[in-house]
Amino acid sequence: MEDNSYWKRNLWVLLFGTFITGVAFNEIIPFMPLYIVQLGSFNKNQLSILSGIVYAISFFIVIFTSPMWGRFADRHGRKRLVLQTSLGSAVTIFLMAFCTNVWQFILLRALQGFFDGVIPNSIALVATSTPRKKVGYALSVLSTGYTSGFLIGPIFGGYLVKILNIRLTFILTGIILFLFFILVFFMVEEKYKPNLKRTNVKRKWYNFLQYFPNPHFVAWMFFISIALQIVTNAIYPIITLFVKELMHNQGDVSVVAGIISAMPGISMVMTAPLFGRIGDRKGVHFILFLGFIVGILFITPQGFVAGVWSLGILRFLNGIANAALFPSVQTLLAKGTPAESTGMAFSLNQGAQAIGICIGSMMGSYISTIFGYNGVFFFSGIVLAITLVVVKLKVPELKKL
Repeated sequence: MEDNSYWKRNLWVLLFGTFITGVAFNEIIPFMPLYIVQLGSFNKNQLSILSGIVYAISFFIVIFTSPMWGRFADRHGRKRLVLQTSLGSAVTIFLMAFCTNVWQFILLRALQGFFDGVIPNSIALVATSTPRKKVGYALSVLSTGYTSGFLIGPIFGGYLVKILNIRLTFILTGIILFLFFILVFFMVEEKYKPNLKRTNVKRKWYNFLQYFPNPHFVAWMFFISIALQIVTNAIYPIITLFVKELMHNQGDVSVVAGIISAMPGISMVMTAPLFGRIGDRKGVHFILFLGFIVGILFITPQGFVAGVWSLGILRFLNGIANAALFPSVQTLLAKGTPAESTGMAFSLNQGAQAIGICIGSMMGSYISTIFGYNGVFFFSGIVLAITLVVVKLKVPELKKL
């Protein structure tokens, strides 16, 4: 009989941990350009280029390291990898406080990307330690942890920098992540035993799909993850500029833009557990397709708004679609891959998301220069619609999960 306290304790500890990780990784993003200014004398163009490098290099590294961490997790256990990546992240962010030039900062940001495995391996650990009939609910709850961390991170970071300074903020963040490491070490339990016959099989380094009995299904899950990140990150870089345009550069643009940027995350935190419960009863595929439809209905009209209030309402409703889409992909990966490949599945999914982030941010900036900010929302709606049609036609096995 399943020990309920075992998987529930894991869920709540890792919920807290992914929240802390989300805060830690995102609180430093708003003030990274300010820190670069402290590390040297740069003109406007140099500062823009260096800020872009510092921001992007972590995601670039994730693309290449995620398969390595996935295989390691499947061979040695997900708890061990959560411990290693949380400790590595804690040390890396702590050391950022002591940079004396921008190249040291870039190197540490690359190392931060190298150790960016806490969230996917926490997801894999919860997925494999939770009773199968509760997986959808558990992963939906877990998604509220890192989503709310991503939301609060920039606000919390700005507040810390205001009352302390940038270097002390790095030190405090590193200490908080180290406390999470201690918490996982003593409180999280994993009874996973690797299937050595499968995990020790020699495979070609570039054919990651050989790790899965149903590579067709897994490949399409990664395709969905890339598409969702393209949609999200095409909008993210231009949302503040769009708010500024709607407000005609009058009033406190930064505050309003911050609130509107937070709207999708707030509604996602509110509704994700509900979708998880419904998915466990009606099937995850039902929630996934519902999320696509809701997303198309509420993303596209954002390109027609004439004021910030209507934009804020649509962004909030947009978050309901995210609450259905993102946890559904994770649940489908958990249910559609064997336990000995779950770590690889979620790590590769993180790599797919990093690819989507890079493509989305570039496409959003490019489209906005040609069609204006409104065009980015139309583009995102079209990407969602195409993804829905393609997945409906190409992935019939979704209906079984």
